[in-house]
Amino acid sequence: MSSPTAPAATLSLTERTVGCLVGAAVGDALGGPVEGWSPAAIAERHGGRVRGIVEPFHKDAWRTARPIAPYHKGDGHVTDDTLMTHALVRVYEKVRDHLDAYAVADHLVPDLIGEPRWIPELEAEALLLQRIFLAEKWLVARIHYGHVDPREAGVGNIVNCGAAMYMAPVGAVNAGNPDAAYAEALDVAGAHQSSYGREAAGVFAAAVAAAFRPGATPESVVAEALRLAKDGTRAALEAVSETAAGYDDWEAALAPLREAVAPFDTVGAEYRSPSLGARRPSRLHAIEELPIAMGMLLVGGGDYRATVLGSVNYGRDCDSIASMSGALVGALHGEAAVPAEWSEEITAASKLDLRSPALSLAAVARDVYARDVERRRAHEAAFEALAGAR
Repeated sequence: MSSPTAPAATLSLTERTVGCLVGAAVGDALGGPVEGWSPAAIAERHGGRVRGIVEPFHKDAWRTARPIAPYHKGDGHVTDDTLMTHALVRVYEKVRDHLDAYAVADHLVPDLIGEPRWIPELEAEALLLQRIFLAEKWLVARIHYGHVDPREAGVGNIVNCGAAMYMAPVGAVNAGNPDAAYAEALDVAGAHQSSYGREAAGVFAAAVAAAFRPGATPESVVAEALRLAKDGTRAALEAVSETAAGYDDWEAALAPLREAVAPFDTVGAEYRSPSLGARRPSRLHAIEELPIAMGMLLVGGGDYRATVLGSVNYGRDCDSIASMSGALVGALHGEAAVPAEWSEEITAASKLDLRSPALSLAAVARDVYARDVERRRAHEAAFEALAGAR
């Protein structure tokens, strides 16, 4: 089992931020090649559980094999989860302050359509817009072409994990402050999602912020998520976390965790054949990915390999599940918790620097904190003057 080289309480903001973003990218790359399949299908295809980086599910036929084509998922390639996460980091680099839906309109949308970047799954430079799926293309359609108020642009989109999957940077910028991360992520995600998709973005960012706290544990992270979560998202987290508490073996937990989240998941048993009611707004339902990521965090006890491999072998939308759970473990224990043989191979295969965005984000977080201190002190002085006035 992997373990951090230093007690978690002594880890710096930078170490945790690097762990968070690298941990997310590695989970994403490990889950990509088996995304959409069931645990049984994954085990049949690979002769057992996935234990590391694997080839595409359809091997050399990845260019044409449906329903994956034309994406080269596997061989250490990160997916859109990581590409969108890095895009949000670039927005933070420009704004160097808290973000809102207007920052998405002013900076994230132009990033999606304005500059070619290396896309590992396409093995080519392309606009990020050409890689992301329709739920993310919605940002461009609604804001750039539709001129919709950014705060309301997410309304009408399918409700899925599209916004939540790249909210780790919001948690890092609000490190140690889950309430602020929750509020900021809800504002940012309003440009992309509504209902429980938007709620999941807020709760995931809050969980990441909670994981940055010195002395944080998987249990304390889940407790903070439950404190803030609303409606079906809270109910799903409760159900999955209660089930996860009875397991310390991710293989044994695969089926029970699915059973626990199933009543809240609108997609249904057949992941690639969603029900007619799938991904529609609801106060009773939740995305599947976040509760399962939190459940695997508990089952794995904060160990990176156990947490992420459990997430990968769960199947279904497992690249997003593993990206979320990997981000949480990385924030808890730093980059040292992420197996170097995985992160190095994924860095080389994806032809992306996984550490530089995290180093930049840590610097932004320090800048934002300094601004927050100035604003807080100004408020305190104003309020004290008001309260002391007769």
